Amino acid sequence: MGLLDGKVALITGAARGIGKAIALKFASEGADVAFTDLVINEAAEETIAEIAAFGHKVKGYASNAANFDETHAVVDQILADFGKVDILVNNAGITKDGLAMRMTEGQWDAVIAVNLKSAFNFINALLPSMARQKSGNIINMASIAGQMGNPGQINYASSKAGLIAMAKSVAKEMGSRGIRANAIAPGFIVSEMTNALPDAVKEEYLKQIPLRRGGTPEDIANTALYLASDLASYVTGQVVAVNGGLYC
Repeated sequence: MGLLDGKVALITGAARGIGKAIALKFASEGADVAFTDLVINEAAEETIAEIAAFGHKVKGYASNAANFDETHAVVDQILADFGKVDILVNNAGITKDGLAMRMTEGQWDAVIAVNLKSAFNFINALLPSMARQKSGNIINMASIAGQMGNPGQINYASSKAGLIAMAKSVAKEMGSRGIRANAIAPGFIVSEMTNALPDAVKEEYLKQIPLRRGGTPEDIANTALYLASDLASYVTGQVVAVNGGLYC
């Protein structure tokens, strides 16, 4: 018996990285998985094959999560294909870094649209069906940057802080309908994004982390599994920090 037997999970931006790790973890615990990404390319097809190996239904959908109408259309298609969605993980995200005084409007708008508006788009599209089934589980992928700020990332930090407030607001609005909403705030996670940082920057981060290591996508996936399962049935409106003690 898996923790998510009989559940259908929808994960945005799950072709690789943290989103992929969450998709695989959910499938390993019994969930059918729908996921979206901007394009369904070779990496996405590999993710589909890996999820399918667990013996559960899986399908990837090409969708621009920042587009309201496109999101509603893809959610309608997912509901038609899977019959329901029990768990939504808003994971889609990008960075376009720059100091506030030099950041362009385009940099600001792109990050807010992909990181923050996309989560609203999916929540708005899915809440009616979750309300009808009187159950649902929403997990927003925030960041330590949304809790403590980060120089050069005013757009990214603002979007992630917004995801925290969004989860808290949905938790208060929808709790009476059996719908939970929480956020995960990862710290320094070893990924393609962090691997691109200069070694000196990575070493400085590690010095500040009490556990003296970066996190892994698996660390985040394990936390998402907890929040998505009945183990967290009385947990809503919360931010779970997964940062090795970097920000307490």
